[in-house]
Amino acid sequence: MRVRVRLLSAFCLLTFAFCSSTPPAPTGPAPGSDEFTIQSTVLAVYNVISGPAGRRDWDRFKELFAPGGRLVAVSKGEVSVMTPDEYVTKSKPYFDAHALFQRPVETHVDRFKDVAHVTSRYESRNAASDEKPYARGVSHAELVRSGEGWRVLSIVWEEE
Repeated sequence: MRVRVRLLSAFCLLTFAFCSSTPPAPTGPAPGSDEFTIQSTVLAVYNVISGPAGRRDWDRFKELFAPGGRLVAVSKGEVSVMTPDEYVTKSKPYFDAHALFQRPVETHVDRFKDVAHVTSRYESRNAASDEKPYARGVSHAELVRSGEGWRVLSIVWEEE
């Protein structure tokens, strides 16, 4: 009987120790840090272009870019270089008629002082609830710190 009581007591102590332990620290960057702001800026680009068919916040999209910013689409060996305004002009008819839900699935940030390079692997879906993406790709974004925070200098992307 004493052995059972000791085993039960040990079990209860272990259970209490595990239940009251501190949860693991979050693995993402700390809010307010440069890495957090850099990743948030890249995520804001995804958020602007993602959504159901119809309106996008193109003013917000343009604000995310530094003066002279460029977008570069690479497809089958062809390269298309656009300003944010040219991207909006070219893409708006598509987004008016089609949904796009694009999200990063893996992000890596390399930063040195006021320059950051972000590699972002992404998935594209026709609806946010789609189980499988219809496309995957990678984008490389260069960001610079300006007086107003981090802004996109360029984004180069290619789908698988």
